[in-house]
Amino acid sequence: MAFADLKNDFVFRRIFATHPDILRGLLNDLLERTGEQAIEDIEYLPSEQLPLVAGAKLSILDVRCKDRAGTRFVVEMQLIHMAGFLNRVIYNGCKAYVDQLKVGEPYAKLTDVVALSICDFELWPDAAQDEQKAPRVPMLSRWYMTESSPPDARLPGQEVNRLLHVQYAFLELPKLPKSKPTTGALQWAWLFVHAPELTAIPADLPAGPYRAALELANQATFSQGELDAYRKAMDEIQQAREYGAEQRAEGFSEGKAEGKAEGKAEGKAAAILAILAARGIAVDDGSRARILGCSDGETLDAWLVRAISASSVDDVVNSR
Repeated sequence: MAFADLKNDFVFRRIFATHPDILRGLLNDLLERTGEQAIEDIEYLPSEQLPLVAGAKLSILDVRCKDRAGTRFVVEMQLIHMAGFLNRVIYNGCKAYVDQLKVGEPYAKLTDVVALSICDFELWPDAAQDEQKAPRVPMLSRWYMTESSPPDARLPGQEVNRLLHVQYAFLELPKLPKSKPTTGALQWAWLFVHAPELTAIPADLPAGPYRAALELANQATFSQGELDAYRKAMDEIQQAREYGAEQRAEGFSEGKAEGKAEGKAEGKAAAILAILAARGIAVDDGSRARILGCSDGETLDAWLVRAISASSVDDVVNSR
């Protein structure tokens, strides 16, 4: 028995975009919503409402939720680490907030937005935090706006003032503890990390959304078309990860900024061509020369994002 990677775009949608009970379990665990705050109803947003950056296949799933107290909010999920990832998360969260209103509608209709990112990488590595003498960021972290008065300016027992309209949550999978968890966000993180290594459903995996998600990831239940879609998505994600590493040994001359910039540009250009090749998109000689000859990092970053979902090389280098 072989299980697919739950982080794979195709598999993630197969499980969470068509099974609201499983998605509700995931969201309640990752957002720690219980009691009156527990998510009860889930409405999948139609594709034309998705707050995507043009050409970016990074926003995986967007849903409108309602909790037991009647509060409605939008959850957006992202998986892949690309250049400007945090900027993109903030952009999409804010865009999801403002796009709820049509022209002329009252601001009171706006509901909270939670941008939830499942990260197969460390956004805030412990080593970097330690070096800066900053607090470590836990595997599951939540972020929102707070009033910035220093603690000693508050009255004893006074809570921090918070603005929760647009919130951000990050699950950094590499920070998963070595001990096997049993419930909650840690259990989901364990499944996201270890599902591809499993050969059977663990006997101690609790019934309910955890087990249901893993059963749907069983590759034996995939049709040939679904297997092909899964493998294609795997190739695309692998190419994006190779680019995301960004640090290439070749082309770097120690201590020379020009050598570093040149090496980075070569790496980005190679990543763009590799993604297009993996997706079966033909690249003519002129476009290939243009990509390889480009030395502007921002242009290459934009082309690489487009390459992930473009239907032709022209969509990559000539899209506006």
